[in-house]
Amino acid sequence: MRRIGIWIAAGGLLLSTAACGGGSDGGAGPSTPKTQSLSVGFVAEPANLDFTSTEGAAIPQALLVNVYEGLVKLDQDGTIVPLLAEKWDVSEDRRTYTFTLRKNATFSSGAAFTADDVVFSLDRVKSDWKLKIKSQLDVVDKVEKKDDSTAVVTLKKPSNGFLYSMATRLGAMFSRTGVSDLANKPVGTGPYVLGSWRRGDSIQLNANTSYWGAKPALSAITLKYFKDATAMNNALLSGGIEAISSVQAPESLQQFADPNRFQTIEGTTNGEVVLSMNNSRPPFDDIKARQAVRHAIDHKALLETAWAGRGQLIGSMAPPTDPWYEDRTGDYPYDPAKAKALLGGRTLNVKMRIPNLPYAVASAQVVKSQLAQVGITAEIEPLEFPARWLDQVFTKGDYDLSIINHVEPRDMGIFADKSYYFRYDNPEFGKLLASADEGTEQQQIDDLKKAAKLLSDDAAADWLFLFPNLIVAKKGVTGLPKNAIAESFDFTALAKQ
Repeated sequence: MRRIGIWIAAGGLLLSTAACGGGSDGGAGPSTPKTQSLSVGFVAEPANLDFTSTEGAAIPQALLVNVYEGLVKLDQDGTIVPLLAEKWDVSEDRRTYTFTLRKNATFSSGAAFTADDVVFSLDRVKSDWKLKIKSQLDVVDKVEKKDDSTAVVTLKKPSNGFLYSMATRLGAMFSRTGVSDLANKPVGTGPYVLGSWRRGDSIQLNANTSYWGAKPALSAITLKYFKDATAMNNALLSGGIEAISSVQAPESLQQFADPNRFQTIEGTTNGEVVLSMNNSRPPFDDIKARQAVRHAIDHKALLETAWAGRGQLIGSMAPPTDPWYEDRTGDYPYDPAKAKALLGGRTLNVKMRIPNLPYAVASAQVVKSQLAQVGITAEIEPLEFPARWLDQVFTKGDYDLSIINHVEPRDMGIFADKSYYFRYDNPEFGKLLASADEGTEQQQIDDLKKAAKLLSDDAAADWLFLFPNLIVAKKGVTGLPKNAIAESFDFTALAKQ
């Protein structure tokens, strides 16, 4: 979500083989003798398909890169690489970006992709987008068409974050004639198009037979939505599905230990599993109460208990894949006596409103038990995700504690918005972010290290662990992404041997 970078680590991959020939799912072209389809399971279904006006990571996870493309994208190492732009040049003053566009790209509607669409899409972020993250492009002064295949973006000031933001949903390119019903009918340049959407069940993406780039190996992808992680595991074991894209019960991995049947892939994500504290109301408007919470939690024990030891402890809002990462796990060592001292003999009763997602439910039970040891009684209230959690916690800020996985890349800046659901307000933090964005690369690293330390010192939240990317699949499934460090689940490399 993001900003909510909250992606909900989700789902499982299911595979099925379609009948020979060009079936009604429309995948490969008529010359393709055999079609294959892949069904991908997730634990959180999008509320709609418009990621310009609806929070939550489930929408870009499904559509970004697959249906919508940007000028650039992130590769598996987090490097910015070309997509709809063949290349780009940056002026010496770092304020002007000149993008050379691919000449053969078209939208699924048949309309050609040109610089006019770049101008339209980036201008529309300011005029039409409803999400808080659109402020990331406030640094843009103007977007101009030089010719059909050249677009020029001029910034108000140098920005280290601009190009990275362009690799997120903010940089998605939209057709000038394709935005009338974004919630239901996405029109993009990607390798897949929307086939059908059965609300509450699945979304089917069909291969785009007129795609400008390398054609996908699969004729169709079905995103199948599950609320029961155990059912996904059982389906994989019984042969009903052929892969789980993000394991929701790590202790179940032992069931898939037979290398003759299964493969296990373990990588990293940007997903900081955050114990959110409402900084704007009692008791957590008091820094000592927030610091007490941080000292009360045995993070190593929590990781072992809640997520079978999978993942990594981090201590602040930066994963190890960021250049400014520092291990801040030592800032608040497990110390129940110090937690009690910070509370000054007080006992607290708080409401922990969490999404009804496996990692949040498992973590909340451990947090509740550990807080009880220092005099904090936490009442756990699971909320249906995304709708109720977004409404009650994210939008209205009606909570004391919550737990959510913030998966968007480089999302430390969410703490700079005092209206964001953390309700954190420290002007010094915002100054550090501004300085980091405008300075040299080394200044960016130095300032963001200071910003991460400030968040930790202020106990703006607690960081339970970095969510792992755990994939289990049957042998023969290829192209599975080891790391999940972008907003999308990139289907384009998936195939079946």
